[in-house]
Amino acid sequence: MLKIPRRDYAAIRRHAEEAYPHECCGILVGTVEGDTRTVKFTVRCHNTHTDSPHNRYQIDPRELIRVQREARERGLEIAGFYHSHPDHPAQWSSIDLQEAHWVGCSYVITSVEHGKAGLTKSFVLAGTLEEDKALVEEQLAISD
Repeated sequence: MLKIPRRDYAAIRRHAEEAYPHECCGILVGTVEGDTRTVKFTVRCHNTHTDSPHNRYQIDPRELIRVQREARERGLEIAGFYHSHPDHPAQWSSIDLQEAHWVGCSYVITSVEHGKAGLTKSFVLAGTLEEDKALVEEQLAISD
């Protein structure tokens, strides 16, 4: 389960609309207790995928390391990632699965149809090895 404050949920959807027609991306920072990831805040990232930003995203590794370091300093960790799917469903793609490597983290996807945020879903990366990993839909709980 992914628990996310309403303000962060809204910020992700706003980011998706602002980035349209390209994919937006960002990091979910919070706590992980068992199968529950609780978002404390989100970090907008720049999509560094230059050859096809309309259907791919990439977070600069330096930015990822910086966010991971800041999270640890606050006693938190990376709980997941988010990105958008411009004019496509909020469903992971084969590329999303191929490029997902943080087992136990949430991957949030927001569909954006003609510039307007649509459905937002969350998936957890399950498995233990690259060969058996899978993105499994999880409950997305929005809190005030």
